[in-house]
Amino acid sequence: MPVSVAGASVGRMGAMLQPSREVTPYTELDRAAWAQLAETTESPLTAEEIERLRGLGDEIDIDEVREVYLPLSRILSLYVRHARALHSDTESFLGKPTVARTPFVIGIGGSVAVGKSTTARLLRELLARWPEHPRVALVTTDGFLWPNAELERRGLMQRKGFPESYDRKSLLRFVVEVKSGMDNVEAPVYSHLHYDRMPGVRTTVEQPDILLLEGLNVLQPAPRHADGKSGLAVSDFFDFSVYVDAAADDIRSWYVHRFLKLWETAFRNPESYFVRYGELSRQQAIAKAESLWDGINGPNLRENILPTRSRATLVLRKGADHAVRWVRLRKL
Repeated sequence: MPVSVAGASVGRMGAMLQPSREVTPYTELDRAAWAQLAETTESPLTAEEIERLRGLGDEIDIDEVREVYLPLSRILSLYVRHARALHSDTESFLGKPTVARTPFVIGIGGSVAVGKSTTARLLRELLARWPEHPRVALVTTDGFLWPNAELERRGLMQRKGFPESYDRKSLLRFVVEVKSGMDNVEAPVYSHLHYDRMPGVRTTVEQPDILLLEGLNVLQPAPRHADGKSGLAVSDFFDFSVYVDAAADDIRSWYVHRFLKLWETAFRNPESYFVRYGELSRQQAIAKAESLWDGINGPNLRENILPTRSRATLVLRKGADHAVRWVRLRKL
């Protein structure tokens, strides 16, 4: 990264994020104002790298990275740096020897097809270019979905992606172990080709500086027990969270578009779980995609995902063209 986050940069960023006269817990900036926060910092990613990182259907380009994601990586770096300073000061206040701070955990949530996976991959690459935190890990919550056999047993195959379709205890244990500073923490791996967890396959997180945890329901509050008490939520252990937002009608359109792209490619693979969809006509594929959205993904967005938006530290709001139009940041 050509430019480090120096004190002058912090001051300039603070000046840009002046609170408005409206009484609100958020600072909201339009695309142009947000882009100015990193106008002197060149993007470290090439057009070819961005092409490799973007998800199916995303229209992201080098301008979007420079104007939206580079400033986001910059402010995240500020949060990481100051979290480390607070950790050091706290240890000193308590009279304890200073030990390495546990990983800074960032949750990234949003609907199916909204582009949160692309956001997560871009942030992983951009954050790793800042010299203060070169080790950045990315884990998706898909690996913590119950295996299909278990979902079938529980009658949840048609609610895959809803909060109850995840092994929440294992997901919570994973995040707790990461935040506890364990040397090696394992997470299960999901195959989108087979639409299932990969038996016996694990990914290992080895004390990163930053962990990005991406998924539909990462911002869910803790569920209430039968006695009315609530336990811990995964989001309780986040240091920062990002919600990727857009109008529901736009997301629906993007979902159908992505489904058609898969119908033309991955669904033709004999090993694909959805190979049967590859045999549909184009009109049948559109109808199937709309049915899946209206019956599963749309309700999940309305009932479970969208209500968590207000829990995020920062919201990226996209327009119909997939470009981010404004950014809302929770005030400290």
